[in-house]
Amino acid sequence: MGRLLDGRYLVGARIARGGMATVYEATDLRLDRTVAVKVMPHTLAEDDEFTSRFVREARAAARLTSSNVVTVYDQGDDDGVLFLVMEYVPGRHTLRDMIRAEAPLPPARALGLLEEIVKAIAFAHESGIIHRDLKPENVLIDPRGQLKVADFGLARAISASTAATATSGVLMGTVSYLPPELVVDGTSDARSDVYALGVMTFEMLTGTKPHDGDSPIQVAYKHVHEDVPPPSSVVDGIPGYLDAFVARATSRQRDLRPADAHVLLQQLRRVRHALDHGVSDDRDLTEDLSPTISLGATAASIALGSGLGVPAARTGSESPARDEVFDFAAYGDPSPADRQGPDFVSGNERTIVVDSPRLPDTPPVSAPITLPDAVPLSRPSADADTSPVPGGSTAAGYPTDPAASPFRTRRSRRRGWIAFLIVLLLAAGAALGGWYYGVGRFRPTPDIVEMGKARAEKKIEAAGLRFEVAGTAYSETVRSGLVISTDPGPGDNVLKDEGTVTAVISKGPERYSVPNLADLSEAEAIEQITEGSLTVGPISRQWSEREKAGEVLSFSPAAKTRLHRDDPVSLVVSRGPEPHEIKDYVGDDAAEARRELASVGFEVSVEREYDDNVAEGSVISQKPDDGVGYAGDTIELVVSLGPHLVEVPNVNRFGIEDAEDELADSGFRSSRKEFEPYLGLGFVVGQSPAAGELAPFGSTIVLTVV
Repeated sequence: MGRLLDGRYLVGARIARGGMATVYEATDLRLDRTVAVKVMPHTLAEDDEFTSRFVREARAAARLTSSNVVTVYDQGDDDGVLFLVMEYVPGRHTLRDMIRAEAPLPPARALGLLEEIVKAIAFAHESGIIHRDLKPENVLIDPRGQLKVADFGLARAISASTAATATSGVLMGTVSYLPPELVVDGTSDARSDVYALGVMTFEMLTGTKPHDGDSPIQVAYKHVHEDVPPPSSVVDGIPGYLDAFVARATSRQRDLRPADAHVLLQQLRRVRHALDHGVSDDRDLTEDLSPTISLGATAASIALGSGLGVPAARTGSESPARDEVFDFAAYGDPSPADRQGPDFVSGNERTIVVDSPRLPDTPPVSAPITLPDAVPLSRPSADADTSPVPGGSTAAGYPTDPAASPFRTRRSRRRGWIAFLIVLLLAAGAALGGWYYGVGRFRPTPDIVEMGKARAEKKIEAAGLRFEVAGTAYSETVRSGLVISTDPGPGDNVLKDEGTVTAVISKGPERYSVPNLADLSEAEAIEQITEGSLTVGPISRQWSEREKAGEVLSFSPAAKTRLHRDDPVSLVVSRGPEPHEIKDYVGDDAAEARRELASVGFEVSVEREYDDNVAEGSVISQKPDDGVGYAGDTIELVVSLGPHLVEVPNVNRFGIEDAEDELADSGFRSSRKEFEPYLGLGFVVGQSPAAGELAPFGSTIVLTVV
């Protein structure tokens, strides 16, 4: 903490610690934003194989640009410190926290959350990426409720080799969510993620994990030996088709699971549709989702499903090939004693590396055919024991009586041939029965994909099969009204004469119209967008003099534009009238003050007054003269007309009293000055200012008296 990575990222507080790295909150000094920085421990950074895995995470995750995936910004190496820069999700709230606080979740709530997660994984699968470490801790929830899948640290390209684990003899993942195939032979593909999603579904619905044990190895072997129980066995009221959905996703036989998260998403939406419409029991949907063992399943698959050939757990005397980097006891599931410790937090699991005993190869299972006892079909050799035995025959089974007739010999041979024919018939019958039950009673399913419903039904019925529509689904490639897929698929075996082919009919590309959001509040607009299967895009805010705060000013794309599911709709929301600081213009030029006030929308009222101290055209006073105001508010200005000048009247030769009265009537004051020599006549012989000059109103006129 406090280190500057790559001269750009200032590391702050630690957010989380996992099996492969530690995550810190950091500040991107170049772009002035908060980010999350994942740092690999020095012990791992020295391992070239783990280093390449860490770099692969950056490259794989950077390819994923989805609103449900944590964005990767940068990756680097700063003096031996490998780090990954990611989007910072505030709140530090995960799906694990929600499960711990609220589970068991109502089915509708659980499936709503699951759909957001599955969409992220489906996007990854379409991009050729497997997550391989799905768990509630890796699903972040931002303050707006948006779910984001993080930590593609164990991800690998689907197209890459998956024949072995990353390190020979070890498993990588979180034991509670490990699929059986990863435990047995170390292989994984998109269906491994589907298994983990199924386990997470069970956990959201019940609040518990399907398998538990005192050690990670015990939990891992339960995934191999035991099916995930139906959620309804733990929580009442869960429909059978939801049990079937979980069973299909968590089938121990990998071929019975949905092929990838995209297929799982289609099944999930069918289940949500039934649940949203209050369907408590849908037999057809339950049967359609229930996993069924195919006739072509190999003996190895059956052995996997039944636990055949799984070795016992290691004993203390064995020395497992453990990865040197990770401490099995430290990173595994807590022991019963540890569960009572003060630092134990129930439900949190880390990605671990554990030693992984592999199942031995299991030969194909074949039932031996027991044949009936029969006499030998050829004579004994010269070395055969022909000594008599009780009952009158040799040890080789031939008569010892020299008087035996040829008829008895022929009868014995006839019996041998009959036994031989019986054996042949039994073998032929067994082969015929095996052929019939394995192949003969089936026929390949006709290919009706991309056919119209009527034409497809006609083709299926012409083949002697029944045709049913399982439902409808959106398709980007198949036109509306045509068949998207069938169960069984084209070319798969189906029972002759009584088999049923179910079809999914295309609804065409999944598109949703942008609603008209004009004159709605921000909350109402967001509700309309989300209810319309779209997502809320960037929200910008602008001052508006005509719309009050919180109302939508504009939106993009325009109303009625057709968009894909979850495409963003951006909003421009009013911040209300813009506040403006009121400047004090007293003493300033009134014309300039009026222009500035009017430019921000203020109304200006002007009064003009004479002022001996303020120049003409300047502001004498202002109301209000400080604080803030809004466009349309009135600012009152008092503008100076300058000093009030009045023409001085001519009072020369006036008696002093008359002169003073005249000046007073004109608004002047007067004062007397005696002429030298003063004669006492009382007449005005001079004035200052002179008659006809302009003098300020109320000023004093000096009179010279003789």
